[in-house]
This record gives sequence, structure tokens and C-alpha cells, in this order.
Amino acid sequence: MPTGNFVSIRNVSLIYGEGEDSILAVQDLSLEIEKGEFVAVVGPSGCGKSSLMKLVTGLVRATRGEIYVGDQRVLDPIRGVGMAFQNPTLMPWRTTLANIMLPFEIVQPHKRLIGRDRARYVAQAEQLLATVGLRQFGGKFPWELSGGMQQRANLCRAVIHQPELLMLDEPFGALDAFTREELWSVMQRVWIEKRFTGVLVTHDLREAAFLADRVFVISPRPGRVIYETRIDIPRPRTLQTTFEPRFVDIVHALRERISQELTV
Repeated sequence: MPTGNFVSIRNVSLIYGEGEDSILAVQDLSLEIEKGEFVAVVGPSGCGKSSLMKLVTGLVRATRGEIYVGDQRVLDPIRGVGMAFQNPTLMPWRTTLANIMLPFEIVQPHKRLIGRDRARYVAQAEQLLATVGLRQFGGKFPWELSGGMQQRANLCRAVIHQPELLMLDEPFGALDAFTREELWSVMQRVWIEKRFTGVLVTHDLREAAFLADRVFVISPRPGRVIYETRIDIPRPRTLQTTFEPRFVDIVHALRERISQELTV
């Protein structure tokens, strides 16, 4: 049965394959995420972070255990979730504005309404573009944008239909350090405005501490939660925040916990 949390993962294990070739990706994984909370999941490569994303969205079914999103048990791909990945995957034949509006064309009730109220939907998309600093680029094609601009547009597309849950799988991992840090602030601004429930998978501990309300550390495979910390730093956070002693201490604690697991 579901609890008051928006996402509930309870004693979940996931096995890929069968027999001698099977891989136990996660084992007895449990965590709870409150509605409107932004959490980050970190850990060494191969620990099951991406498997967690697939489990929560229903792209793979848990071998054991239960997962709930809202009041519904996750047994199949869930609807209405926003997703953003390391590569923007914008459609090259559509303008930036048209790319962002794509969810309106495929997600109900927007799919049913956009035909008779297109101007309102366009205005929403243009406002979101302005929020992320792309006001003048709606008519540009993806190949005319920088990598950072493409990822801004990708984030807009992920949230334009106001999903209750946004899943972020290394969304800034392919960007240079300066652009990545700039987009942390963009992501924070969008979350403060929209207040969706966010789940970020990342290798970057500074990124996790900057964006999240709580950070979960996952053990080496088979993945399970081995450490959790609340980021008790007020928002909005700035890049200057990342140099403050409290922030540095949090990042060091996360790094130390991961290092302990790798040396066991």
C-alpha cells in the first residue's frame, strides 16, 4: 500500500538475464521521496543508478519488491513523467519552439486541446524559453544552438507539460564545466517555479549537493542505499554557495562514503 510519499521504493531487487549469465543490478533497495522534493542519487559506475531510473518509470519491472508513484503501483511504463538525458535528443527538423511543444502533441489532455487553443500553448512554451534564457532562439533549429542551449531546450521539453515527476539521468554530463555549472542554476530556477518531484542521477557530487534537498548514495553492484544526507542549505543557491564551508563539508562526506565502499 502507498504511503504519504510520492515515490516509494520498497525492498526492490532487479535481476537482468537468467541462469549463469544473470546480473543482480540492485538488491533490497528502499527509499522514499516526498511530493515536490528534489533528490539526487550518486554512486560509483555500475551501481544501479540508471536501473533505478528504469524501475521508477516502469521501463523495467522489479524482480522483487514494490514501487509506487503516487497511488499507483508501477508495473508498466508510467504516463506523464518528464525525462531528460545526457544527450538532448532534439529532433533536428523541428525548431526549438516546436521541439519544446512536442509533449503537448502527445500527452493528454494537451493533445486533445492544442488544436483549438494553440496560441495559449505557444505562449506557455515561449515563456518557458524566456525562463531558461532562450527567448530569442525559438525559431532556431537544434544544429544552430550550442550544446548548453540544446540542453536548456531539452529541459524545457521535459517540463513543459507540467509533469508531477521529472527524471534526470546525467543531464549535464556531456557539457563543459562552465556550462554545466550555469545550467545548475537554470535547473534550480525551473524547479523553484514548477515544484515538480525531481530525481537526479549524477556522478557529480557538487551537482548533487547544489540541486538536491536530499542525496542518496548507492553501493557498488548490487546497488542499495548505504547513506543519505539532507542538504540543509537555503535556496536559491548560487555558485558562490559551492565554496562555502558547509557545502564543501557535504561534498567531502559524500565522497568519503563512496570511497569507503570502494575500498571494502
